[in-house]
Amino acid sequence: SGVTNGIDEVAWDPAHDTYLPAQYHAKDLSGKSVCKQALQQEFGLPILDVPLVAVLGRLTFQKGFDLLVEILPELMALDLQLVVLGTGDSHLEQQFIAAKEKYPQRIGLSLGFNEGLAHRIEAGSDMLVMPSRYEPCGLSQLYSLRYGTVPIVRRTGGLADTVVPFRPSTVKSGSATGFHFIDPSPEALLSTILLALHVYEEQEVWRALVTSGMSANLSWDQSAMAYIDLYRRLQD
Repeated sequence: SGVTNGIDEVAWDPAHDTYLPAQYHAKDLSGKSVCKQALQQEFGLPILDVPLVAVLGRLTFQKGFDLLVEILPELMALDLQLVVLGTGDSHLEQQFIAAKEKYPQRIGLSLGFNEGLAHRIEAGSDMLVMPSRYEPCGLSQLYSLRYGTVPIVRRTGGLADTVVPFRPSTVKSGSATGFHFIDPSPEALLSTILLALHVYEEQEVWRALVTSGMSANLSWDQSAMAYIDLYRRLQD
């Protein structure tokens, strides 16, 4: 049995987050646009109305960020920007540094960890990429859902459990919150990002993804009840 993580809904609340230049909620996302422009400025990127894709977390093979590095040339041929916050394998760090130097107007990079910047990235980005090879649960995708940033995840572990994939049936039911890909390959990741970028152009559909994610119950209350239920079943 597995129980997914919850999040601190007080610390991670876009309606009251003091790390943000503007607060917002699911019924009024105007503050998210302010956060996006401020994030572009913070990373020294042009303030453009293009999809802003985020990478947030440990830069390791387990997290699958080598897959993202492999498709950076293809991504940089598209009309988007990328922001990266994290630290990890020196080889991956150097690859992101080289990409930043090659595409200084398209990629923002901060190596290390910065709590406030992590909040601002979750608020200001349109999408978060988590291509993990395995992931018992994960937290970044939960924060993204809470902040209206649509997660693109590999269908594994807790990522599969917490992100409802974009499909005709889930769109129709209003339950879709993000995008899944299965194969841990650069090609599968690229095709899923391309799908997300296509859906992003359909603003009504994209808004439904955003609001569905922001409305999800991500609190520890739900996870705590799942633990209690598990303990009770073990006693039977």
